[in-house]
Amino acid sequence: MTLDSSDIIELLGTRFPDLDFSPGPLLVRDGVGGDQVCVRVSGEHLLDVMRFLYEDSALSFEQLCDLTCVDYLDFPDATDRFGVTYSLLSLTHGHRLWVKCFVNDPEPTVPSVTGIWNGANWLEREVWDLFGVRFAGHPDLRRIVTWEGFEAHPLRKDYPLRGRGEREMYPVVHRDSTDVQRESAETPMAEGIED
Repeated sequence: MTLDSSDIIELLGTRFPDLDFSPGPLLVRDGVGGDQVCVRVSGEHLLDVMRFLYEDSALSFEQLCDLTCVDYLDFPDATDRFGVTYSLLSLTHGHRLWVKCFVNDPEPTVPSVTGIWNGANWLEREVWDLFGVRFAGHPDLRRIVTWEGFEAHPLRKDYPLRGRGEREMYPVVHRDSTDVQRESAETPMAEGIED
């Protein structure tokens, strides 16, 4: 049985009466909200709420479709720096829900949901790598897009658009050759590459 958004919010409110989920439309266009609903959950309660969304038979959010992050630095009226966003789908019932957990510098951290959805593993690693949001309890939180030793998080709004010189460190690979030509033998990325 597919639940509409108000039914899902009601079930959440019944199970967690002391939490303010601040439900609202995921997207507003021309002043009108769509039918996709987003709820707000603090990091302190995230695991309990997510486990309920997964385990409750009326909800059955078996699939974590996506886990991403938004950097709200300099965003008008934003009170928090990062919004970790979870896109959930019930395959059993056919309903969807988006959950946002907001965190701030200097150590933005949310609990890992890998114990609920195994597929969160690489998604959390990607958010850590690109935004610098840590996931407490993650079984293998290491970089997945950039290399170990990369010192920044390139999707943060305060990261320079042209980078900090990292692109100059990459070896040059030519299409017509399997050989890798080094721009500089002293670059960290070129170490260990045979000519």
